[in-house]
Amino acid sequence: MNPLLILGIALAISMAGNAGLTYAYLGQRDETTAAQGERDQARSAATACSDATDDLRDLADKRAKEAARARQDAAAKAKNKDELADAILSTPASDADDCKAAAQRGTNWLKGRK
Repeated sequence: MNPLLILGIALAISMAGNAGLTYAYLGQRDETTAAQGERDQARSAATACSDATDDLRDLADKRAKEAARARQDAAAKAKNKDELADAILSTPASDADDCKAAAQRGTNWLKGRK
């Protein structure tokens, strides 16, 4: 056989092999690039979620402090009203008519609520 023919066949086989390897490499590169893009997108979404969770925690803490102050204020107001109600209810009826006395106590209590 002619050495140039053998060399030509070997070159053709080598070129076909290189073309196959190049095709496989390019396919793998595309898959890797797509996977990296998905990974980066997932990281971005996770970071955004984490940041939003931190913001919600800060807001919840702020509202908890505001609510605690509001509860303290309401408790102080309620204490004054409770004391007034206790005083009204512990005062003996000024009239022999229980209904009239109860109505008067209710009126006195309502006046104290303002």
